[in-house]
Amino acid sequence: MRKSQITWSPQGPPPRDQAWMDVDRIASVEVSSEDADYPIESALVQEEKKGWRPATLGMQTIRLIFDEPQKLRRISLVFEDTENSRTQEFVLRWSPDIDRPFRDIIRQQWNFSPPDSVREAEDYSVELSGVKVLELMIIPDKSGGELRASLKSLRLS
Repeated sequence: MRKSQITWSPQGPPPRDQAWMDVDRIASVEVSSEDADYPIESALVQEEKKGWRPATLGMQTIRLIFDEPQKLRRISLVFEDTENSRTQEFVLRWSPDIDRPFRDIIRQQWNFSPPDSVREAEDYSVELSGVKVLELMIIPDKSGGELRASLKSLRLS
């Protein structure tokens, strides 16, 4: 049996020698939906501050398919919603190949409650080798409401 241990803990900014990956250069992206004013690259490119939003309501999937298998040490996710009170759930998972089963990294819920609770920032320290596919699935409202998901940023190192 092959196994690996996944660990995560809140951390500060990456050390100076731990730069974020240029995802736009090393991976292709698949999205279930995309608002033309909030394209997925707005959440993946470091200079952008706008973030991603889908054009459609309900559950959304963002899938990064790396050109070459990657070693991931850190995953940072930031979600924002300044308009809606809701309970969001996301699942982050990975696979060593596009045709192989996925392995969960984390399943997390968060309660957005504007104006006080509008930002969820998650920072995970991981030890994952041979990652060919990284997938983020977002259920924007666990109560079944028809709302849009959003992702302010996704960073990897």
